[in-house]
Amino acid sequence: MTRHRHLEAYIRSVRPQFEEMLGQLVELPSVSSDPACAEAVARTATVAAQYGQQLGAQVQVVSTKGYPVVSGGWQAGKHYPTLTIYNHLDVQPAHEPEWKHDPFTFHKQGIDYRGRGTTDDKGPALTALLAARYSVEQGLPLNLRFLWELEEEIGSPNFQDALKQRGAVPRPDSVLVSDTVWVSRHRPAISTGLRGLLAVRLTLRTGTTDIHSGLVGGGARNPLAELCEAVCTCVDARTGHVNIQGFYDDVVPPTAAEMKQFLASGFQSAQFKKAYGLRSIRTDNRADLIKRIWTSPTFEVHGLAGGHMGPGVKTVVPPSGDLRVSMRLVPNQHPAAILSRLKAHLKKHHPDIRVEVDGQLEPFRGVTEGPHARALHQAVRTGFGKTPSLVREGGSIGAVALMARAWKVPILFFGLSLPEHGYHAPNEHFDWTQASGGIRTFVEYFSRVAALRAT
Repeated sequence: MTRHRHLEAYIRSVRPQFEEMLGQLVELPSVSSDPACAEAVARTATVAAQYGQQLGAQVQVVSTKGYPVVSGGWQAGKHYPTLTIYNHLDVQPAHEPEWKHDPFTFHKQGIDYRGRGTTDDKGPALTALLAARYSVEQGLPLNLRFLWELEEEIGSPNFQDALKQRGAVPRPDSVLVSDTVWVSRHRPAISTGLRGLLAVRLTLRTGTTDIHSGLVGGGARNPLAELCEAVCTCVDARTGHVNIQGFYDDVVPPTAAEMKQFLASGFQSAQFKKAYGLRSIRTDNRADLIKRIWTSPTFEVHGLAGGHMGPGVKTVVPPSGDLRVSMRLVPNQHPAAILSRLKAHLKKHHPDIRVEVDGQLEPFRGVTEGPHARALHQAVRTGFGKTPSLVREGGSIGAVALMARAWKVPILFFGLSLPEHGYHAPNEHFDWTQASGGIRTFVEYFSRVAALRAT
């Protein structure tokens, strides 16, 4: 049997195992942001470790100050290079009323697999695991490891604890991250960068209790109105332009060559709107929209709390308010510098507002040239039969910057999720077409990375 036929036979044979494992993981509600799910998150780590052990890998559940990390793999030989594949197994909450099925009950429909975590990131993680097992069984001269996090959705606050345990999480020669999204099903996408994140709470207290607005309205300060005014001094709600002095100082615009790649990715404004259920957007210009979501920093408002939050209107002036915002940052921007500029802006315009940091992540610029980049590009062509495009991610993966700082090795990205899969959205799903193509791609990439040592 030829190598190609042997791999295709393996892919067909492993599908039931993939579906069984994915179903078990989906039905563990590993919502890292919800303390009520702590037991399910811990159980997810245990089950995931068992999967690796059943496939012949040496696996450890690595303790941290928070949730654990699952670290394991196969040792082909000390003189062979080591490749680590990163995924995460924690998931977003799933309270949206639009779910057609219970989000934590696995639902198979043809080639589609539905449930929270199927595409972000349990399906891709299992795809890479099964590809690694195949490559190991073929005697590939490459040490293959997997590193599965359980706090990615809350900013990886304790991932560094795991990296310090070098016996359990050894330094590899390169990393492949499989937690990114394609632009379109019709063309694979290799991400080349991530935006960073600065999330803050803006709080203002002007009183001690709710007060009838008929008695004090017009005389008392209204913290909710003042917070709304404050955020409008920070960002133009219509255009998205950030008005904080120095906010854009360190931004490096994309090169002409990068923009050419981005425009060749198949990105279309109309498809973008449809995939994410947007009725209208700030611009329909393709190039401008790409820059906005991949290469430019942002300022977004996520919630305003205070006063009466129940049904109807309760005519009180509240004593305090709480506004939650975040800024996505691009390579060369740093959360600490942006935080300092935000505080200076608010001190000048709204000195009573307190700023509390709720999370920060460094942006990251990935590998776009060199032997690993070429190997991945060729592997994707083999796996999916199409030339991949180079894009950037608008989101953030906290673990990536930490791995880059700790290991200083090439880090590349190849995810399997599609816009229509519902990343972070209701009715999230994954599909066998992406999984099977992913196995082909990973197997080919592993083979090409192993060959780099011999060249």
